[in-house]
Amino acid sequence: MASAAAADSERQGMSGILGWIERSGNKLPDPVFLFFGLIFALILISVIASLAGVSALHPTQVDPDTGAAAVITAASLLNAENIARLWVDMPTTFTHFHPLGYVLVVMLGAGVAERSGLFGTAMRAGVRDAPKFLLTPIVVLVGMLGNLAADAAYVVLIPLAGIIFHAAGRHPIAGIAAAFAGVSGGFSANLLPGQLDALLFGITEASVGTVFAGYTANIVGNWYFIMAMTFVFLPVIWFVTDKMIEPRLGSFVAARASNVDDEDTDRPLTAPEKQGLLYALFAMLFVVVLWVGFTFGPGTPLIDETASAEAQMNPFYKSLVAAFFLLFLLAGWAYGKGAGTIENHRDLVKMMTGAMEDLAYYLVLAFAAAHFVAMFAWSNLGLILAVHGADFLGSTDMPPWLLLTSIILVSGLLNLFVGSASAKWALISPVMVPMLILLGISPEMATAAYRVGDGATNIITPLMVYFPLILIFCQRWDKEFGLGSLAAVMLPFSIGLLLSGLALTIGWVVLDLPLGPGASVCIEVPDASTVIEGSFPSRDC
Repeated sequence: MASAAAADSERQGMSGILGWIERSGNKLPDPVFLFFGLIFALILISVIASLAGVSALHPTQVDPDTGAAAVITAASLLNAENIARLWVDMPTTFTHFHPLGYVLVVMLGAGVAERSGLFGTAMRAGVRDAPKFLLTPIVVLVGMLGNLAADAAYVVLIPLAGIIFHAAGRHPIAGIAAAFAGVSGGFSANLLPGQLDALLFGITEASVGTVFAGYTANIVGNWYFIMAMTFVFLPVIWFVTDKMIEPRLGSFVAARASNVDDEDTDRPLTAPEKQGLLYALFAMLFVVVLWVGFTFGPGTPLIDETASAEAQMNPFYKSLVAAFFLLFLLAGWAYGKGAGTIENHRDLVKMMTGAMEDLAYYLVLAFAAAHFVAMFAWSNLGLILAVHGADFLGSTDMPPWLLLTSIILVSGLLNLFVGSASAKWALISPVMVPMLILLGISPEMATAAYRVGDGATNIITPLMVYFPLILIFCQRWDKEFGLGSLAAVMLPFSIGLLLSGLALTIGWVVLDLPLGPGASVCIEVPDASTVIEGSFPSRDC
């Protein structure tokens, strides 16, 4: 508590651009009430737009009487139909919010993997015995892969990196900065899709559904892209740590350290922990083999051989949420049995229950976000804005890479004021995603661009929920290390990640590379004849 109070005191004394960012951000309400405020604003705007007769030509529907494009007009959210929708359909609006089911299912398994100790032990095993000359890249890589572990990466790996750097004769705050950049700056980079993919693509699917029917989110729609992010971000963070940050920090003065009592975090793996990791590996291999059998075995239950070529793999893509649930659940259970952290099935149920308790705030946020997204669709304003926005951007003749560059920059700027990745995406995707679809850019590419901008500025905003915690980790080694010091240390990482992410995105679009299995950069602008269930037909950019 004292450390938190000290952090607050430091924060009040900030000046300059960081002080302005923090003061401005602190004036914003909690994201839950931000969405409620937006709903009230949306109601007012819908009434005005309806009275003004705001309209657009529907991009996919045809008027059966005239044969021309159907005219879509703004609908007041205070008309009888929408008032009835709000109150009668409230349970359905909430429970049918696409991200909700994805996140709840994945977190049931991930909660077991985290509470059994699998995530924490795996991260310790990954970095503790790293060779000195490879210490930075290994810490960064484990940090990016640790995103699968959600909060565990922040509370286990980042303080551990400081201890390991110190043991290797290096500045511990450089280790904390490298781990923080990997975990939070490389928030979307990974070798495997995970919880974040389920969350963001659930919101993407809901946003597409406000305008176009028939689209189903592909949880691996960014798989190739996030793998590339991992290999692009790794050398960037490595270079910034070793060549810029650590020389700037100078030599570490141990006398300035405060209460460093993390010996337990740095201890060697015990025999039960090693046995648990081995059991977890066998469980993971079992799930992989099981899914290969479901996909290519007799009857190919996860391949629809009767569907078109574009839609054949849709059952497999849809099954991956369940696959990650089972992977985390069985691996966590196996680890717990081997390490002794799970004694019986009741322990397993308690861990799954605890994971749901951790999602209490998300459920409240999802209730507000679900109604904002749904009411945006009822008002028709999303479609109208998307059509007119697409017309305007189309008239500028901007190439796709330049459009996506602007989206990355907007996402990065917005991240300085609204810390939650899901809250920001739920806020901007109902307009952004349909607008880009009308310009021939796929929902998967829109999501990928958002992820680049969102991650790059995570590490420099004091509004990021873990920012004060990282400050406390640093103050264990340097009592005089303040909030401004942390922001200054992380700023070169942020700039490097933003520039390299922009370069990656531009190169990806120019080369027209696939973003993931069945996911392309560009699509055919949908009409009634081209929308197929699961995706949109791709085209060359």
